[in-house]
Amino acid sequence: MPSKVTSAALLGVSAYGAAKAFDAFVAPGQTRPQTERASQLRGRPAEQAADTHSWAIGAAVAVAGAGLARSAKRGAQAKTERAATALHAHAKKDVLLATVKALTQPGKGLLAMDESNKTCGLRLASVGVENTELNRMRWRELLLGTKGLGQYCGGAILFEETLYQATTNGSTMVKLMTDNGIIPGIKVDTGLCQLEGGLPGEMWCMGLSGLKERTDKFFEQGARFAKWRTTIRVRNHSQLAIAEAAHGLAHYASICQSSGLVPIIEPEILLDGEHTIDETLAVFEEVWATVVKTMADFHVMFEGIMLKPSMVTPGKECKDQATPEKVAEYTLGALKRRIPPAVPAIMFLSGGQSEVEATLNLNALNQSPNPWHVSFSYARALQNTTLKTWAGKDENKAAAQAKLLLRAQANSKAQMGKYDPATAQEDAMATEQMYVKNYVY
Repeated sequence: MPSKVTSAALLGVSAYGAAKAFDAFVAPGQTRPQTERASQLRGRPAEQAADTHSWAIGAAVAVAGAGLARSAKRGAQAKTERAATALHAHAKKDVLLATVKALTQPGKGLLAMDESNKTCGLRLASVGVENTELNRMRWRELLLGTKGLGQYCGGAILFEETLYQATTNGSTMVKLMTDNGIIPGIKVDTGLCQLEGGLPGEMWCMGLSGLKERTDKFFEQGARFAKWRTTIRVRNHSQLAIAEAAHGLAHYASICQSSGLVPIIEPEILLDGEHTIDETLAVFEEVWATVVKTMADFHVMFEGIMLKPSMVTPGKECKDQATPEKVAEYTLGALKRRIPPAVPAIMFLSGGQSEVEATLNLNALNQSPNPWHVSFSYARALQNTTLKTWAGKDENKAAAQAKLLLRAQANSKAQMGKYDPATAQEDAMATEQMYVKNYVY
């Protein structure tokens, strides 16, 4: 039979360790009848300490049991909370499905115009326009007031200022866009910051604190869908960055659905770097596998979400760039391996592609049937030529809106696989590259 010392060793317990653990577990000032005895045991030879191994083991088990009980309670509580959120989401099911149906009509995509006021100011400055609230109002009014835009862009993602903003004639942006057949969406994340514990330069997305209160108010203001963007590098990324991205997106999605907002899920795989298309593919699949699993853990209703992935392309600094056909092959293959067919829509971001490049790639993605509505959610790839045509001058407004309508129509055709560059009569500005290294908005 093993000695008492051996038994204690096998269990990984010493009287000294148990006493220390017990001291840490019991609150200061609490009555501890065996604490004196425990303190006497510290520093004694193992042979003597072994005589009291039963007490040591009992104390350690008590500590461990209490810890496990607390962990189990926290786990059960978290599970209950997630289930309750899921029930709220399912109570909003009809609203969510109606929004999805409206946004996924054939030929329709999204206009992304959710740039922060600072980034919007940088855009305006690029054409010599001062960043004032009035000028932001004039620019956003030009976009949302383009007659017929709703035929091609079923929704527009707004920055919070825009959702509550008036128009120059005293109406509201929400009324302007809904009258034009455009459903309001809202950016709800509060931006990226350094991921502590991750690798240098890795970011995580903020905005969960107080999100439920905000999403309820956004719904009341007229928003029907939302967006949350985070980013992952292809090379030199950590598992923590992927886990944090998935957790933030899934938690945000469950909260949005409970408020009646269709969440857009956007873990952007960054273009920055020299990585090959095969490297991008591997990270794309890793990220989306984690995101989908985590959304399931949070009871997200897959029929009531939209995804906003980046296309699977080489890094912008890679010497071997890919044709639209290769981009489509890699991207669709990855999606089919990772995304459930219950998801209704894949709304691609342009990620710094030129206007024409983004349209050509989207067109290639729609040359064969897909289980999802494969469409666009473009910002710069819809706005660039329009902004340069307008340049802040009222006399250019009609011409600028014509450019926007032309670009939106081209992407609408691409959504149906019917874009023909030979007959598109593209403006030279539409071929300009818009990639910006370390882009933030």
